[in-house]
Amino acid sequence: MVSIPEGFHDLFEKATFAHVATLTDEGLPHVTPVWIDYDTADDRLLINTERGRQKERNVRNNPGVGVSMTDPEDPYRFLSVIGEVEEVTTDGARAHIDELARRYQDVDEYQPTIETERVMLRIRPDRVL
Repeated sequence: MVSIPEGFHDLFEKATFAHVATLTDEGLPHVTPVWIDYDTADDRLLINTERGRQKERNVRNNPGVGVSMTDPEDPYRFLSVIGEVEEVTTDGARAHIDELARRYQDVDEYQPTIETERVMLRIRPDRVL
């Protein structure tokens, strides 16, 4: 099993933006900037999104994704992951987006108002560059 190297865990403790690439029904790439998190216990990348967004629809049809991020303090330090969305879940997603909002925006609760429901994409890393 591939893991995120420990020397890069700090990227998930600061406001590091990532880009997630998914494939549309037509097989075209769709790339979106996202907030990113990491479940060290399960070795899974976590992306929180709203039900019905393009990336969420894409991974339901094709779970393969690419994720890249650069250290906000050193743009030459980066992490790139190729993996698969193993699960799309609402379990804990609402609390998780508030946790991310504290890290990325220094606020207690995520804004804007959520239109549908939050979901988490749990990504298994298959290759780490």
